[in-house]
Amino acid sequence: MIKSIAFNILFILLAGCSAKAIDPMEFAGQFKDKFNTQIKGDGIKLFVYQAKLATASDRNISDEPAHQQRIDRRMQDARSYAQEMREKEEFLELWTQQVQVGLNKTIVMTGYCRQGYIELSRYIENERGEIRGECNDGATAEDISKFGR
Repeated sequence: MIKSIAFNILFILLAGCSAKAIDPMEFAGQFKDKFNTQIKGDGIKLFVYQAKLATASDRNISDEPAHQQRIDRRMQDARSYAQEMREKEEFLELWTQQVQVGLNKTIVMTGYCRQGYIELSRYIENERGEIRGECNDGATAEDISKFGR
């Protein structure tokens, strides 16, 4: 009985320690994105938002020391496979949120979808993502001159 209580307390403590607040702004300045628009002849406005983590060369920094540090850390660190998988899940969740934040900010900054949009497809994987969508509003003459057909 005492072992069972102790195990439950330990499990709750470990679960609490592994759950951390996710802040998509951790990726600020570390990714590249692209926003492509297409206006169809009948005024339907489509878009494709793509984002990827910037490589060291994209950010004009040398990847050599960081790469070697990661290798050294992995050799010294005796983390379990389960912990690594948990970290990958957390990273993917954080990255997914960052791609969404990037799309939302891009749409606001460009004014492309004034009345929101419908998501047509989403493909997110580690270090890159793509969201395709269709605006709820039709193209105006101003949209056509600003974004083209």
